[in-house]
Amino acid sequence: MEIAITVQNLGKRFQCYSPGKPRTIMEAVLAGGRGIKARDYFWGLRDINFQVERGEMLGVIGRNGAGKSTLLRLLGRVGRPEEGTVTLHGRVGALLDLGAGFHPDLTGRDNTFINGVVAGLLEREVRRQFDSIIAFAELSEFIDNPVRTYSTGMRMRLAFAIAIHTRPEILLVDEYLSVGDSAFQLKCIDRIIQMKTDGCAVVLISHNTDQIAELCDRVIWLNRGRIQSEGEPATVVEQYLKLVKETSP
Repeated sequence: MEIAITVQNLGKRFQCYSPGKPRTIMEAVLAGGRGIKARDYFWGLRDINFQVERGEMLGVIGRNGAGKSTLLRLLGRVGRPEEGTVTLHGRVGALLDLGAGFHPDLTGRDNTFINGVVAGLLEREVRRQFDSIIAFAELSEFIDNPVRTYSTGMRMRLAFAIAIHTRPEILLVDEYLSVGDSAFQLKCIDRIIQMKTDGCAVVLISHNTDQIAELCDRVIWLNRGRIQSEGEPATVVEQYLKLVKETSP
C-alpha cells in the first residue's frame, strides 16, 4: 500500500512561565522585566513514530493533555516540531478548529468562497461545488446571513462541508464527530467512510472509544506525550479503558 503520512521521531516542546507572568507591556514594565522569560519547558510530544497508508483510518486516544491535539496540529502544519519530521503525500483537509477561519461579518456564501480558496480550490471549483456544499451543511435558508448570526453547530456544519469538498487525500479530524445532532454526526461519519474507501488517509482523534473501535483500522494510545500502545483497535481501547478505570478517583 502507498504511504500517505510518515512521522519520524517527532517531538514538540512547550515553554513554562511563572504564574505571575506579565500579560501586557505595561505590566512587564512595572515588574521590571521579571517573569517574561520562560522558567522551564516540557515535552508535549516525544519519540512519536508511525505511518498511515492511503485508505486507512488511524485513531488516536488518550486523556486530556496527552498530546493528541498537538499531534494533529503538527500533522496539519500548524506549528513546528523541535524534533523529528512529518512527511505528507497529498492534499490535506484539516478539521482542527472548525469555523475559526470564518469572518463573522461576512455571509456564509462569502466565507464559503474564501475558505474554499484558502484550502486550495480555484474560485470556479468552489462555484461548481457550492450547491453541494450548502446542501450538505443544510444551510440553504441562512447562507446569505452573516456568520455571526450562526449558532456554533451551524458554523461547524459549514466548515465541515467546505473541508470535505476540497477533495483531501489526507483528512485530519479532531473531536468533530462528537459535536452536533445525531443525524448530522451520522452523515459526517458516512462521508468520512466513503472518503476512506476512495483512498483518503484519515487520522481521527476522539474521546469516544466506541466510535474509535468501530471506525478505525488501527489505534495509537498517547500517554503524557508518548505512544503507550499501538495496534488493533479493540485491544488498544481495552488497555486504555483499563488504565483509566484503575487510576480514576
